Amino acid sequence: MSDHGSSAKAILYAFIANLGIALAKLGAALYTHSGSMLAESIHSFADCGNQVLLFVGLRQAQKPPDAKHPLGYGKVTYFWSFVVALLLFSMGGVFSIYEGWHKLGGHAGELNKPWVALAVLGVSIALEFGSLLGCLKEVTKLRGDRSFGYWLRNTRNAELVVVLGEDVAALIGLAIAFVFVALATVTGNLAFDAIGSIAIGIVLVCVSIFVAVRIKGLIVGRSAEEDLQEALRAEVDSDPNIDALLNAITLQMGPDVMLALKVKMCAGLSLDDAVAALNALERRIKTKFPEVTWIFVEPDVAD
Repeated sequence: MSDHGSSAKAILYAFIANLGIALAKLGAALYTHSGSMLAESIHSFADCGNQVLLFVGLRQAQKPPDAKHPLGYGKVTYFWSFVVALLLFSMGGVFSIYEGWHKLGGHAGELNKPWVALAVLGVSIALEFGSLLGCLKEVTKLRGDRSFGYWLRNTRNAELVVVLGEDVAALIGLAIAFVFVALATVTGNLAFDAIGSIAIGIVLVCVSIFVAVRIKGLIVGRSAEEDLQEALRAEVDSDPNIDALLNAITLQMGPDVMLALKVKMCAGLSLDDAVAALNALERRIKTKFPEVTWIFVEPDVAD
C-alpha cells in the first residue's frame, strides 16, 4: 500500500475517534466542572483540527509539478505536520497546564457527579485505543519486516508520525485524567483534578516537541530511507554498462523520492550506447521503485 493510502486511513481513524470523544468530553466537563475533563476536551477538539490539517496537506501533496514547483508539492505535508505539532503544544499542552494552574490557585469548583466524567473517560480510552490500533495497522503495512523502533527512527512519513504521537499522547492523557478524577472523587480533594490537568499538559508538550524535532529534519531535507538507498545502489551496480557508481544522492519529497547519480560508464561504449543504457537504467529503476519519481544522471565516460 502507498504512503498516501496508509496515511489517509490513519488520519480517518483518528478523526472519527477524536470527534466522538471531544463531544463526549465537553459535555462531561460542562456537567461535572472537572478541570482535567475540560483539558481533555480541548485536547480532543485540537486533535480533530489537526487531522483536518494533515488531510489538507496530504491532498495538496498530490498536486502535479508545475513551473514554480518542478519537483512537486510532496514536502507540503511536512509543513502541515509541523503546524500540527505547534498546535498540539499550544492548544493542547500549554492550555492544559494553564487550566490546572488556574484551578490550583483556588478557582476550582465542586465536582458534579464525577462518575459521569469517569464513565466518559473509560469509553474514550476504548475509542482512542481503537484509533491507535488503526494507526499501528497502517504502520505495520509500511514498515514490513523492519522493527517498529527502526521505523519510528527512520520513517519519512510525517503524517503517520503525527497521528501516532497524538494517539499515544491521548491515551496517556486519558489514563492520567481517569486516575486524578478518581482520586479527587475518593478523597474530596479537588487539587488532584487540577494536578491531573497539569500532568496532561506536560505529556502533550513532550509529545509535541518529539514530533516537531522529527519533522524538522524532513523540512530541512533528508535522504530516502537507508534500505531504499542500498537497493538503489545495488540496482545501479548490477548494470553491465556501468563501471562504477561514483555518487548517489537521494532526497525525500513527501511520499516521493528524487535520485541523482554520477556514474562511470564502461570503456568502449559509444555516446549513443551510453545514452541508451542510462535511459534503460532510469526505466528499470522507476519500474522497480515507483516511489522514485525523479532521476538525474551525470555520466563519466571512461577513457
